[in-house]
Amino acid sequence: MWTSNQSSLEGFVLLGFSDHPWLEKPLFVIFLVAYIFALFGNISIILVSRLDPQLSSPMYFFVSNLSLLDLCYTTSTVPQMLGNLWGSEKTISYGGCVAQLYIFLALGSTECILLAIMAFDRYAAICKPLHYPVIMNQRRCMHIATGTWFSGFANSLIQSTLTMVAPRCGRKIVDHFFCEVPALLKLACTDTHVNEAELNVLGALLLLVPLTFILGTYGFIAQAVMRIRSSESRWKAFNTCASHLLVVSMFYFTAISMYVQPPSSYSHDRGKVMALFYGIVTPTLNPFIYTLRNKDVKTALRRALTKEFWVKTR
Repeated sequence: MWTSNQSSLEGFVLLGFSDHPWLEKPLFVIFLVAYIFALFGNISIILVSRLDPQLSSPMYFFVSNLSLLDLCYTTSTVPQMLGNLWGSEKTISYGGCVAQLYIFLALGSTECILLAIMAFDRYAAICKPLHYPVIMNQRRCMHIATGTWFSGFANSLIQSTLTMVAPRCGRKIVDHFFCEVPALLKLACTDTHVNEAELNVLGALLLLVPLTFILGTYGFIAQAVMRIRSSESRWKAFNTCASHLLVVSMFYFTAISMYVQPPSSYSHDRGKVMALFYGIVTPTLNPFIYTLRNKDVKTALRRALTKEFWVKTR
């Protein structure tokens, strides 16, 4: 038993895409380009939201929080994955796996709550425009953001602990490209029904409850938008909400397919595709969705390319 535990602490082998070796080099190039775009897009949104006074509204405060999340989200997994795709060594230390699992779960949990908060912000702006400055004042936004990040990291502590304490009897080959809950639970050498039940409850709370809240909120928003007489104002409200709904749909439905199911029914190939989608594709596309569909952000980015903008921000 001591030998088993010792071997489990030595690290894990991440199989990744080694069953399709001909795919590894093309995927390395694709993921590297996606990662560069994710870094560029999210850092640009953060800088412009913080420095441009015309983007000082609560909406862009939460958008910059989302960009920071996505920036950290991709950085927690993609560099390790790129190293495994390029080289023959496909291992990760035990501590590295725990850190990756904890950070990825924490950021994903935080994003679940943050997307719901962003929906409420849109509801307050569109349905309660006169009270909006009071409802979403700067101090309250800071408290909400702090609580959101804290909740996400607290949830990750529980889920990561439940996952890592399951005995693996020396098993260390993970059929995935990073350390994730369903893949790690497949290594357990004992009955994991209790772990699965606890994780499903937490997953449902963090995924289904916020998603239900978002859909209900947008029901009220749709009613309010239809009552707007100005077609220009109606289109602007619809455009802003459409960007958020697109981000929500990409993130939630792929995450639900992974985390609100028994890990015993986990399909490796489907799991990898879903993880690629919400772990790389969504964080890469998010800043471009908000940029390409938002006139204010595009204008702010154009201003940021001028010398006068940086002189004023000093």
